[in-house]
Amino acid sequence: MSSETPYQKPRVAVVFGGRSSEHAISVVTAGAVLAAIDREKYDVLPIGITTDGRWVLTADAPERMAITDRKLPDVAELSESAGGAVVLPVDPTSREVVYSEPGAVPKALGEVDVVFPVLHGPYGEDGTLQGLLELSGVPYVGSGVLASAVGQDKDYMKRVFTSFGLPVGPYEVVRPREWEQDPAAARKKIVDFAGEHGWPLFVKPARAGSSMGITKVDDVSGLDAAVEEARRHDPKIIVESLLTGREIECGVLEFEDGPRASVPAEIPPVSDHSFYDFEAKYIDSASGIVPAPLTAEQTARVRELAVAAFEAASCEGLVRADFFLQDNGEFVINEINTLPGFTPISMYPRMWQESGVGYPELVDRLIQAALRRSTGLR
Repeated sequence: MSSETPYQKPRVAVVFGGRSSEHAISVVTAGAVLAAIDREKYDVLPIGITTDGRWVLTADAPERMAITDRKLPDVAELSESAGGAVVLPVDPTSREVVYSEPGAVPKALGEVDVVFPVLHGPYGEDGTLQGLLELSGVPYVGSGVLASAVGQDKDYMKRVFTSFGLPVGPYEVVRPREWEQDPAAARKKIVDFAGEHGWPLFVKPARAGSSMGITKVDDVSGLDAAVEEARRHDPKIIVESLLTGREIECGVLEFEDGPRASVPAEIPPVSDHSFYDFEAKYIDSASGIVPAPLTAEQTARVRELAVAAFEAASCEGLVRADFFLQDNGEFVINEINTLPGFTPISMYPRMWQESGVGYPELVDRLIQAALRRSTGLR
């Protein structure tokens, strides 16, 4: 009789939802990831985070996590209990997940080997969840604390890129105290920026994604409303000048020998939207062109820049890098996303599909990359 220990499949906790304005898109992404994980290779534990921050056990039901008839899904609708809560102990000697119900003895759910976070925006993509997992000693998919924070904050992201010599467009930042204490001076700062770089401008939350809270402003009359809309998502805002040219995206994925870039994609102009906003991305299913119709030299250049951005911000696992190809033939990097969308229509998986890495393999490579890494300094 063999005395060998039976093989135990690695246990993957897919954590999704969260407190940010991108809650619903995170749920949609989780549904796609759950459907793609190889259940013969991994055990899976779906954990949702409600909009008020409660961690809950959810149904392992990807079909309930899609956008249906323009209705966005919500973790609360997927929770297996109205009062139960999941707790990940902050103890690097144990990866035991505990589930508790009011008035009941807490129940151990077993250990987790790796977390696959599919949270977008603050409280998930910005280094906060990554910090919790570092304290818990649990490996996780994607970038660490610093890279996640830099990737979430468009202000510091651009500062990092500039310091590494990467091309970025003109921008201005208005910090919370500036607008709250002297809105006239803050407004003048933006108007002066427009005087130098021209209208229209894009007013954005500095630390949000999925095109949430972004307004295209054609003149000063629309400025205050645009600032207030951005501040609904983040008290810190960033103002960017209009960059004319083509919108090009490129995916970066960590392989065993380091990061590699996918074929790029192009986001064509969307006729019913003034820019590639949330509705265009997720509700009206605007489609990108994969691969982008670029010359061989342009393709090589944007792939080079995408990997350079990945390395500049000390990223791990995956990144989607977004660029403008200007009329003069030069690329400008707009931003990176350290946890890009994985919805069925998202550009990141589509670019890798065209590069020869299908969705299930993509998910598997991300999990394997996380399992190869330790937590802590690395």
